[in-house]
Amino acid sequence: MVFFWLSCESDNLINPGTLDFYRFLEIIVANSAQAAKRAKQAEVRRLRNASQRSDMRTAIKKVLAAINSGDKAQATALFVSAQSKLDKMARKGIIEKNKAARSKSRLNSRIKALA
Repeated sequence: MVFFWLSCESDNLINPGTLDFYRFLEIIVANSAQAAKRAKQAEVRRLRNASQRSDMRTAIKKVLAAINSGDKAQATALFVSAQSKLDKMARKGIIEKNKAARSKSRLNSRIKALA
């Protein structure tokens, strides 16, 4: 591992003489071809997971927007797709299954409360 000092140009810092004034930039240098490959794979997975997590959050926000507007039919239709995305994320291990279950339960209870 190689560390570089980066000075922080911000005037908002309280004590410029302390370690808080500096930020570490960490660059991981692979010691073998296998380690380099694993680092590349991890980065690809991280980007894919972030994209899928963003899609999931967007689906949840669409359901919440429909709930806030009072449109139960649209909220129910959007909930079905959000539920599918949550289950898929849990199945792939991107989020925990309990988080998926909790999110689905909370959304469903809010939709039922629209009646």
